[in-house]
Formats: sequence, C-alpha cells, structure tokens
Amino acid sequence: MTTKLGRLTQILSPGLAAGLLVAALAAPAQARPFPDRIDLPNGFQPEGIATGRGHTAYVGSLADGDIRALNLRTGAGRTISEGDGTQAVGMKMDHRGRLWVSGGMDGDAKVVDTRTGDVLATYDLATVAPTFVNDVVLSDGAAWFTDSQRAVLYRVPAGRNLTGEPTEVPLGGDWQQLPGFNANGITTTPDGTALLVVQSVTGLLFRVDPVTGDARRVDLGGYLLSNGDGLLVHGRTLYAVQNRENKVAVLRLDKAGTTGRLVDTLTSPEFDVPTTVARFGNALYLPNARFGNPEPTTATYSVTRVER
Repeated sequence: MTTKLGRLTQILSPGLAAGLLVAALAAPAQARPFPDRIDLPNGFQPEGIATGRGHTAYVGSLADGDIRALNLRTGAGRTISEGDGTQAVGMKMDHRGRLWVSGGMDGDAKVVDTRTGDVLATYDLATVAPTFVNDVVLSDGAAWFTDSQRAVLYRVPAGRNLTGEPTEVPLGGDWQQLPGFNANGITTTPDGTALLVVQSVTGLLFRVDPVTGDARRVDLGGYLLSNGDGLLVHGRTLYAVQNRENKVAVLRLDKAGTTGRLVDTLTSPEFDVPTTVARFGNALYLPNARFGNPEPTTATYSVTRVER
C-alpha cells in the first residue's frame, strides 16, 4: 500500500522529498497532557497547596504534618518532610525555596526547606486558645497568617535569617467575630497595598489595612463567598474556593480590591470539598479535603486540576 507521504515523494524532486521524509521522522511525539487528578496516599488528609520551581507542587497533611512534593507533569509524589504529628494547613512558597506552613489547632507556623525537608524555624503565634492558624500569604517582606478562631492576623518577618518576632494585628472596622470559622483564606489586593481575607461563617470578603488591621467589606455586588476558603489573586482576578460548595468563584476586582464582580464559576466532577488553590500555567490545582468523610484515616485523597 502506498502511503500519503510515499505518493508525495513520487511527485517531488528527490532532494525535497528526502528533506520532507527526514523532517517527518524527526518530528517529536505529541506532549503528554498534565493529569487532571493526582492521587495522594490513603489517609493523607490534605488541606494546603503551593506551587514551586519547575512543575512541582507541595501539599500538606492535616493528619500528621507531612509535606509531599508532587510532579504536576507525571503525577508522581514523594514525602519531602516528615511531620511531627501536628497539622500542616495553608502554605506558600517564597523565592528562596522555603515553604511557610500554617499550624492549625497548634497555633504555630513553620518554615520548611523544600530542598532538604528541614524545618528551619517554628513560630508560636497564638497566645490564647482556642486557635486555628489557617492560611498564609507573603507580602512586603512578611508572612501573614489568619486565625479562624481569633480576630487577629499574625505578621512574621520573612527575611533571610528568620530571626524576626511575630506580631499580632487585631482586626477592626467592619469585622465582627462570630461563632464558627471566621478568618480563613488570605491574599493581597491586585495593587499589593492591602490584604484580602474571607470570613467563612458569613461568606464576606474584607480588605484589611496591614498597618492598622482596619477591615472593610469588599462590595461583590451581593455575591457571597459561602464556605469561603483558599484565595488566589492573579492580576485583577480573584479565585475564591468555596469548599463545601465544590466550586471556585472567579471575580474581577478593581486594583485596590475595594469592589469586585463574579465573572465565572469553576467546578469539576472530581471536586470533593476542595480547600485551597495554587496556580501553574493555565491551570489551577486544588486538594480535596473530603471534610465529613467517616473514615478520614483510611480514605482516598487527591488533587484536582482545572483550566483557568
């Protein structure tokens, strides 16, 4: 049987035909697509996620504080830091390859070297109970942590030597502390001048002055971020995870982060109470915490990829 390429070479000059044949044989195979689901070990109980160098993401465990590195291209994973039995909740990567990790009910935060897995520093943040140090964002040389049980933000200097002392910034202005989970996800405004914090119990988004702690409600045109969790700003777009709603609200903000409007909603049949969100290329990655699962210590867990 004569192939299409063979028929073409019969009507072309020998030199041109040979060149086409070499080019066809040398053409690379189609790139393998990134997987839409990355499985985690049974019982891992993920919550926070952060992307780092290359195509690597890091996921922390609520069960024991383990931190696992994931290859987003292949889906392969390995534990890079063994936890001490305490929780690893929200996390962010800095430009030095250090992972800043919220400590949940333990009221602390850790800094982990992603190259060695060593814990470089531990900070005791909460001075009183109850506490749940939930999420973190890096801005202006500091790591900012939320506490879902206290009306404060914690500021930790994020310098080279990790010797700075944490300070508390009380939340004021429009902020009202209520029973249940309060301050949860945190990120920066598009212009970087303030912080954005979602209050899970009300679904309200607040713009917080990082110096005074003055919190003002962001006008989202009546949209509520019910069960609001992890936040991510890219340009003027805010991605807000609504965990038990199994969706991500996509909002367009003004530069100062004082107003916004819902422009899209992302979801996936793979979502099973996603909590936090990290970006790689044109995709978002979300760990499925599966809150409410009756057998969390043996259940299956995964990370879901969705296109932005």
